[in-house]
Amino acid sequence: MPRPETPSPLPALDGVGASCIALPPGPWPTVAAFLVHRFPAVTEAAWAARMARGHVVDEAGEPVRPDRPYRAHLKVFYYRDLPEEPRVPFDEAVLFQDEHLVVVDKPHFLPVTPGGRYLQETVLVRVRRRLGLDTLVPVHRLDRETAGLVVLAVRPQDRAAYHALFRERAVGKVYEAVAPWRPELPMPQVRRSRLAESPQAFMQMREVPGEPNAETLIECLGPCGPGLARYRLTPSTGQRHQLRVHMAALGLPLHNDRIYPVLQPQLADDGTPGFDRPLQLLARSLAFADPVTGQARTFESRRVLSDTIFGHDAGSHEEDIE
Repeated sequence: MPRPETPSPLPALDGVGASCIALPPGPWPTVAAFLVHRFPAVTEAAWAARMARGHVVDEAGEPVRPDRPYRAHLKVFYYRDLPEEPRVPFDEAVLFQDEHLVVVDKPHFLPVTPGGRYLQETVLVRVRRRLGLDTLVPVHRLDRETAGLVVLAVRPQDRAAYHALFRERAVGKVYEAVAPWRPELPMPQVRRSRLAESPQAFMQMREVPGEPNAETLIECLGPCGPGLARYRLTPSTGQRHQLRVHMAALGLPLHNDRIYPVLQPQLADDGTPGFDRPLQLLARSLAFADPVTGQARTFESRRVLSDTIFGHDAGSHEEDIE
């Protein structure tokens, strides 16, 4: 179950919701001193300027001033500011919208939610601004590098019901991928293994001994280019990077995978966006029984992975539906 969230006393600002931090026990004399310690990239003067604009408040909505005494466990809400945010030069498409759901066809490289170097350049903020719906929240995860379907809840009171669908594996999910063509491998096949975080590499997962916690049906759809083939991947579980790890373990690393390259060591992540080398993974379809309306829902991405391999437009091929 997701933890109950304290409602933000700050409204969304240009589509961006306020961030929240709970103050831990510590020796800081003021809230401002803690914020400078916690976020060293933001100067004391910058925090003072945010406070002067009323952009830093406590959970009761009271403005936090630079001399506010420190109190552990106080929740502080604030607006983030990224003056040099990198532009993601690809557009999302809104495939479906009603009073409960918005379904977005996400391009490669666009994060779903704000974090790190990305704030405005995220699915959530772009679509909030585009539709004028500050209440939108995502109900599942999709990696920044992966393209395809993202579901957003329109009403906060519906979020838990939709989130539970994904948590309880009640959503039929199908992905497409491009990886090496290895006709000697038996297909289709089911990969079952236990995935755990790698102690050696940040954000990487790996297969370890033990009871399987990840399962993927892998089907080869045939060759699609020199030494490459298209695959349909149907996960029955939702571990982090599950599809990428399972394919790499079979000697089928996803084309342009910068985290699990295996046969493509020259693509190891150097921190640059690499817009010309999108990861060849697409969240193709989603199907579920709507827990709010009772309707059967089926959504299909309009993106085509082969276009991103051979240098065509990485966007969808039809106009948006709103």
